[in-house]
Amino acid sequence: MAARTDLPDLVVQKLAAFDQLQPEFERCFLFVEHIQGRQRFNSLSVADVVRYLHALWVSECKTSLLSISRTVKEYDGLFCLNLLQRWQEDEDVAAVVSFLYRKLDMLPIADITRQIQEAHRAGTRAEQIQRLVYGRQVMLTRQSNLIQMLDALFSLSPEELSHQVQQACASYGHLPAQIEQQRAAMQGPLYAFAPHQVLAERNMLVMNTLARQTVDRPANPSAQRTSPVQQSETYPQPLAETVIPNYQDMTSSAYNNLMQDRFVEPSIAEHQSP
Repeated sequence: MAARTDLPDLVVQKLAAFDQLQPEFERCFLFVEHIQGRQRFNSLSVADVVRYLHALWVSECKTSLLSISRTVKEYDGLFCLNLLQRWQEDEDVAAVVSFLYRKLDMLPIADITRQIQEAHRAGTRAEQIQRLVYGRQVMLTRQSNLIQMLDALFSLSPEELSHQVQQACASYGHLPAQIEQQRAAMQGPLYAFAPHQVLAERNMLVMNTLARQTVDRPANPSAQRTSPVQQSETYPQPLAETVIPNYQDMTSSAYNNLMQDRFVEPSIAEHQSP
């Protein structure tokens, strides 16, 4: 497909920047999906916690570059940069733990279990119940991954934890000086909200490709949508031509004249006047 030459300069710059970011974004997006319930990890490391924060920041960069509405999804990218900086400079582990709880915990497992129970009693279709069960499994997997992350953080001494955080941040390009540059860049015009049809189309193409990798799985009943509504074999008459049973015409003033006013046709009144 030939490149368009009538695009605003800012849109061209945004597309060029996303071209460089796209491979890393695709890896980060899949990792976030796995952490948030698509895959249960047997173990996770401090580097994986840093990678999770890095992935959320990259996803935020993609949102800004393609000017996606913030009402769609929030990744807290700038907040993740702040967490990584404070983690290295102040050894603020508590803030990281609080953020992980906010992103991965507080799941309504009891509510969805109640819905499954009520669905069984009501004789709901097996496919719909299976989707509820799958959703609960995603929640449990998400909770398990959170525990693995916390175990990685709490099993090390403060000195060893700080050392591993520094190494992981250097690996993902988030040393304090780099974070300052990244934060400043995200405040620049390249990351400003400037919606455009071409940016929206690019986002749809990328997300449709990634959706096929995360949704269309045999174990995922959300990929097996309910059967489409079958077309009716009968062709009822239009409503205006349908006779309603026990219909009674009540347009007469004997029915719709609550105040019992007397209505007389003008022509009749003229003949009756002396």
